[in-house]
Amino acid sequence: MKALIFAAGKGTRLKPFTDHHPKALAKVNGVPLLERNIKYLKDFGITDFVINIHHFGDQIVAFLKENDNFGCKIEVSDESNELLETGGGLIFAKEFLNHGEDFLIMNADILTKINIDDFVGYHKEIKDFATLAVSDRESSRKLLFNDDLVLRGWLNVQTGEQRLAEFNKGFRPLAFSGVHCINPVIFDKIKRKGKFSVMEEYLDLMQTEKIHGFVHDSILIDVGRPESVIEAEKYFK
Repeated sequence: MKALIFAAGKGTRLKPFTDHHPKALAKVNGVPLLERNIKYLKDFGITDFVINIHHFGDQIVAFLKENDNFGCKIEVSDESNELLETGGGLIFAKEFLNHGEDFLIMNADILTKINIDDFVGYHKEIKDFATLAVSDRESSRKLLFNDDLVLRGWLNVQTGEQRLAEFNKGFRPLAFSGVHCINPVIFDKIKRKGKFSVMEEYLDLMQTEKIHGFVHDSILIDVGRPESVIEAEKYFK
């Protein structure tokens, strides 16, 4: 199985570090996020990666070269000309991923201990084209699931704004964990082009397709702010 790691973002919340570096190279206990996630996925047998780059992308390329790709096969999806967000970045990397096999997507700035074997096993069992790792934790935005853990909506917790596939019958609000398992058939389903969020596509597709959530209770930290680096260092040595 391949894994696509999103490492292109500007990381504006991690300033001043990201004024001169990509967020994927921010360190937690001295180890860059990108290195942590490559090794984390490698522990589950994943050694084939696609990494998208934009902001200080040359530093990521140099870092991988210096470390001999951590003993993995790594292909770079270079968005230097335009930052395409998660959806656009996925489409841009299609040539590396559209080979019939399921693949994993992970944000470079997420640190977690989700059991990837369990996650992938669940995805293959339900045979969806997209399965989203989610958990019951604080977040300003939540995805809404029915009793069968099928995606039915989205909620902005702060404003109360909702996007629903049907009337909210007590849907379960869960926070997206930034990890997805995808079948390449998704490339035939996505309608948007250019720069867009893949979550926008999921919220459109939930009207006609089944997108399941995989609920986990593992630690998960979005290392997007300087204070979250400090939090992450308590759990990731």
